[in-house]
Amino acid sequence: MFAILLAAALADAQPAPVQIPEGAALTQAIAARDDEFFALFFSGCDPARLATMVAGDLEFYHDRGGVVARSGAALVANYEKQCEARKAPDAWRSRRELVRASLHVDPVPGYGAIEDGEHLFYERQGDGPERLAGRARFTQLWVLSPDGWRLSRVLSYAHRKAE
Repeated sequence: MFAILLAAALADAQPAPVQIPEGAALTQAIAARDDEFFALFFSGCDPARLATMVAGDLEFYHDRGGVVARSGAALVANYEKQCEARKAPDAWRSRRELVRASLHVDPVPGYGAIEDGEHLFYERQGDGPERLAGRARFTQLWVLSPDGWRLSRVLSYAHRKAE
């Protein structure tokens, strides 16, 4: 009997399911959060802000780099080190650009959204000229929390030289 009452109490304590936007509204929301996340990740330096954009249980897998992170805290810690390294005058700097025509977003009812697409990577050393360095595919899982969209799972793959 106690187990039944405990299960009922826990069920009542669960937050209401999130309302996932539909159609174009969902795609626009995810594209905006994607832009915000990658601009901060590659060009910004605000670990506290990045921490609000990732889920605590984040997992990030990369076809060349292996397991990048197994938690949001690990990703933020690595990002903080990269921020410091980018401050050097001759440091390599990168920029990521979403290929808008490749973007596909599907809802995950009661949870969030799956984002899939292709992106381009640009790099430059110091204040030197920027050049297109590569392209890749990605699939990302976003969770919608009361605080907004948070990146939960990342698969970054099919990396190749830019054509």
